[in-house]
Order: sequence, then C-alpha cells, then structure tokens
Amino acid sequence: MPNISPKKKENIGLSPYDLKFRGRKRADKVRMTVFDITPDNVTETQIHSVEELRKYRDSSSITWINVDGLHNEQIIGDISTIFSIPAYILSDVMEPSSRPQTEAFDNGFFVSIKMLESEDKKNTVGVDNLSLIVMDRILITFQEEEGDVFDPVRERIRKHTTKIRTSGADYLAFALLDVVIDNYIYILGVYGEKVEELEGQLVLNINKDTLKIINSFKHELNDLRINIKPAKEMVSSLVKLDTELIQEENQKHYKELQDNINQAVDLLDYYREVLYDELSMYHSAMSTKLNDTMKLLTIFSVIFIPLTFIVGVYGMNFSNMPELRTENGYFAVWGVMLVAVLVMLWYFKKKKWF
Repeated sequence: MPNISPKKKENIGLSPYDLKFRGRKRADKVRMTVFDITPDNVTETQIHSVEELRKYRDSSSITWINVDGLHNEQIIGDISTIFSIPAYILSDVMEPSSRPQTEAFDNGFFVSIKMLESEDKKNTVGVDNLSLIVMDRILITFQEEEGDVFDPVRERIRKHTTKIRTSGADYLAFALLDVVIDNYIYILGVYGEKVEELEGQLVLNINKDTLKIINSFKHELNDLRINIKPAKEMVSSLVKLDTELIQEENQKHYKELQDNINQAVDLLDYYREVLYDELSMYHSAMSTKLNDTMKLLTIFSVIFIPLTFIVGVYGMNFSNMPELRTENGYFAVWGVMLVAVLVMLWYFKKKKWF
C-alpha cells in the first residue's frame, strides 16, 4: 500500500526545475475535467487539449481543473505555461513518492497529500498522491490515476448554490482536503473494529493463526502510518502558511483540518498500541500455555521417579533378595507404589500445583 518507491538512478541529480515524471505510470492517458462554477450555474466539461484551459485563466468564475495522470510531461509543461506556475512546483507534482508538503509561490500555493481509498472488493487500501495548486479563483488538482473520493464534493457543487459555489478556490481546496482526511478516519475506524474484534478472540482462542492476523494488521497499520503521519506536519504548515489566497473567513476551516488530522493520528497511535498490547497478550498466553504443559509433564515425571526406583531395585538379579520369595511380595510392591502415587497427588493438590 505505501506510495513509496526507491529513487531511480536516472533521477539522481535532476534539477528541481526539470519537468520529468519520477513515478510509476498508473494511467493509460491523461484525463482532464473542469468544473466551472458560478453562484447560479455549474458547467462540467471534459478537456481534450490543454489549449482549451486558456479561457479559464482570466475567467471571473471559480474553476476546478482536475488532471488524472502525471506521466505526460508535455501536458504538465503546457499547464505550467498557461497558468504561470513555477516549474519547481510542478516538478514536485510529478514525483508521486514525495512526502506531503505545502509551499507558497508568487500567484498561489501548492499542497500535496496522500489520498487513501478503501477498496472493499479487494479488502485493501489504495494510495494516490494528490496535489493541489490554489490560485485566485482557480484550483488545479493532479492525481496519479482516474478515481478518487471526491464524489460528495462534486454533488455539493452540483446541488448547493451557496458556500461551496461562492467561497472561492481556497474553500474548495479545503473541502477536498477535508474529504481526504475524513477518509483517513473512516479507514482507521474500519481497521479499529477488526483490531478490537481480534482482542475478543484472544481471550477465547489462541493459536498460530492469531499471530499471523496480528502481524498482518500491524503491517497494514504501519503502511497507514507512513501515509497519514506526514500529513499532520503538512496541515500544520498549511495553517501557518503566509498567503493572501486563504480568505480570512476560510481560515477557521483550515484549522478544522488540523483538528481532524490530529484525530486521525491519535486513532492511528491508539490502534497501534492496542495491537502491540495484543501481541504481548498473545506471547503471555502462549507462555502460560507452555508453562501449564511443562507443569503437567513435570508432575508426571515426579510421580514416575519413585516408581521407577522401586521397579529398578526389584529388577536387580541378585540371588539373595528375600522379598523375591515372599508369597504376596508382588502385591505388596504394587500397594507401596499406589500409596506413593496417592500421597504425591495429595501433596501436589494441597500446594495447588494443578
């Protein structure tokens, strides 16, 4: 699941101004869609040429341009030219494995974050690097492939005629980031239910399969941690970002993002601690189970030691052994051994060894 890949040798030493795709190609072609938003109307358009975007540059409406696919360096370069976005910003966009970050530039600010999406059919979590470029009345989002978690935002844009349509590109960017972070909390909640259910199973039944499940959950939560934890640093930097593009009335919403990401990180840390506790419970239970087994084997060994001694004594081949000629000697030896066993069992029970 982690969207982290080793740096390729050919990418070492590249200039931060080079628009070169540094990731793994995940889309067959680049797909561009536009939401052109006014208080009274919303137009959704699929763009087939970058030149079609030029008319939105000086538009008075709020424009959300979404780009799926980062591998076409020509298209990214043309977007940079049309909207006067610095090359070093789009260079970061084209490196999907980079950490979440935020940075202001002359006419806007840039944000990147890992977008997690629960794939219920595969029972896995997909990761996509999401980049947002916020400018005056323009929001451009870049994703590695088609498919995201933004359908609730799109529905709000289509149906609601206030706030989402009138509060600017900065509020729209907040709405998208809010959905991404809420999805963190949802995914962690799903894992949390599994982790807590596992805790109940530990009390009732412990076996080697339990250890495999614990280690699997631990690995998955570590993957989530790799993607969620750096987002906390990014949101903190975003809240403190020195930019006029975040309107004063929208600053409170960006502070809400900080509360939400803190909640997500707290949940992540809590469930990781629960897993470590469950792992300790598993090892303690297995150790107790082993101790009980060893105690039982020890009791049997202690019982048979005197019996073995008695049998060994009377198994010697000396001719002058009076008890060998005793009429009821055989039964007497059995009686002595039986009494010895009963006395030892009584003693062990008194000491609560079993």
